[in-house]
Amino acid sequence: MSRIIPISLLALGLFTVTFAVNLQAPLYDAYAAESDVGATAVTVAFAAYVGGLMPTLLLLGGLSDRIGRREPIALALILGAVATALLVQVPSWTSLVIARFLLGIGTGLATTAGTAYMTEILGSDRAKNAALIVTSATSLGFGGGALATGISLAVQGPTFLPASYIALFVAAPILAVIALGLPRIDRPKPVSLLRLPVFPTGTWVFGVAMALAWSTTGMTIAVVPLELAANNLGGWTGFVIFLAIFVGFLCQPISRRMTNERALGLGFVLVPFGFLVLLAGVWLKVLAFVLIGTCITSAASYGFTYLASLAEVSLGAPDDRARATAGLFVYAYFGFSLPVIASGALADILGLLSAMIVFASVQMAITAIIVIFWKKRSAPPFRDSIHAS
Repeated sequence: MSRIIPISLLALGLFTVTFAVNLQAPLYDAYAAESDVGATAVTVAFAAYVGGLMPTLLLLGGLSDRIGRREPIALALILGAVATALLVQVPSWTSLVIARFLLGIGTGLATTAGTAYMTEILGSDRAKNAALIVTSATSLGFGGGALATGISLAVQGPTFLPASYIALFVAAPILAVIALGLPRIDRPKPVSLLRLPVFPTGTWVFGVAMALAWSTTGMTIAVVPLELAANNLGGWTGFVIFLAIFVGFLCQPISRRMTNERALGLGFVLVPFGFLVLLAGVWLKVLAFVLIGTCITSAASYGFTYLASLAEVSLGAPDDRARATAGLFVYAYFGFSLPVIASGALADILGLLSAMIVFASVQMAITAIIVIFWKKRSAPPFRDSIHAS
């Protein structure tokens, strides 16, 4: 079998797993209305995804080393379909929490196994190319699900069974069977089923950068739609979430040509700047600023930071790529969940705009501290610099 076929099918499987993750995002306010809950409850449901994903990363990040790469990906596809079916059968906040939890488990299984599998198909000397394919497929999936539901709702009108859900129900089982039929390139190891993540030496700054970048994405996906709905702009939710990820996908080929450190530095600059532009748009009720700010944060988070970080940890642990990927996503999803929950709670007390202002202030302060510390740690000693010159 030509390598292009398993590469394409694996990428399609990873796309579909992540497509399911934000598929229900444009309906958050509808599920909340069904259960009569506020912003805190919505962000808790959003972050329940991390409640399923984090234990999977912490305990099962190396599962595919034991049972093979294909089975976790197939299971993730089925979990995505089951979670979405639950929302159709019982559309409510409680169902949303359970569905997001299941989606988190699926993402944890698929991203760790898929990254290692893609590198094994391409060869370890092309680890950065493998990372590019994985980040491209998952970025398109994370953004495409929300956009597909947004378009479905615009065409169908209000419904808890948009066409995007039906598309997932058809595709997921087929792709699960296909995933099980992909060539077995890896050699399962006689290791424990429960294996902790690996954090390669010197990659901490990439993990912290992922946490900061994805906390911004989390705010864009979970909190900004509530503010848009409050300003009668709820119809733009799917498009905003799509932009929050898709622009990053477009920037990944640029990031690939840069060193990982340079791409990371650019991400540190663009993430807070983009959120400030987005915040200005929400404050002034100017949709164009919201869209531009979303594009900037997307370029930083899913373009430069995501690809650089995934490539760096993959290179840093060539014999433990699945567990190293799990370690990176532990950082990322702590950022993706905790600030969002805190902001949701703050929004119920102070209002959404005030919560976003507090988030922006904390984000800029932490970014500045991390960059200063990183530069001090990476700068050559003064005496060595004199000697070199």
